[in-house]
Amino acid sequence: MNDRSPIRVLIADDQDMVRTGFRFFLDAQPDITVVAEAADGETAVRLAREVRPDVCLLDIRMPKLDGLEATRLLAGPGVSDPLRVVVVTTFDLDEYVYGALRGGACGFLLKDSGPTLLAEAVRAAAVGDSLVSPSVTVRLLKHLTAEKEAAPGPRAPRPQEPLTDRELDVVRLVALGHTNAEIAASMFVSLSTVKTHLGSIQLKLAARNRVEIAAWAWRTGHAGDPS
Repeated sequence: MNDRSPIRVLIADDQDMVRTGFRFFLDAQPDITVVAEAADGETAVRLAREVRPDVCLLDIRMPKLDGLEATRLLAGPGVSDPLRVVVVTTFDLDEYVYGALRGGACGFLLKDSGPTLLAEAVRAAAVGDSLVSPSVTVRLLKHLTAEKEAAPGPRAPRPQEPLTDRELDVVRLVALGHTNAEIAASMFVSLSTVKTHLGSIQLKLAARNRVEIAAWAWRTGHAGDPS
């Protein structure tokens, strides 16, 4: 996004006060503007398809259609032109976190994470990054590791081409929840170099987004130690 094109956001939540609070804070940001609101999941999906916002902020528990199903309809694997969805909820439940991320969400925040983190999540989603509330990140990564160790299910696919050492460095940092800017600083490279690496990694892993990159890393032992 650039200064001439603010990030366009849709807010979907069944509580009027939550929508008003989110709108008040986000509209106060110089680079963000709220373009639509919805009080239920069906309206959220319809408006999102009509307005095509840059980022959709979806609550989970909404009338008519819950946020997880709305996320799948807007960003799921079967969507040809997916939107960027950040799930924002009061409920810190494992099945919600995994359901949201597997349904195509590029972020998961708790409503008590604070307005600053909310704005950061919107900005991250708008440029293709993902942001998960710090309070759920470690548990999410532990769950992925446990799946790898305990599940008899399908193995993570082999890359179409071997990843380079630098690409594996990027993968490890993505798996630990770092943003592109943080990866660039950690590796002493430019932001454009990080984006180039990520593009190559996504092609090699056939990953749709960085959440899938992180999942691959944790299931194959390439994520390092989250502590």
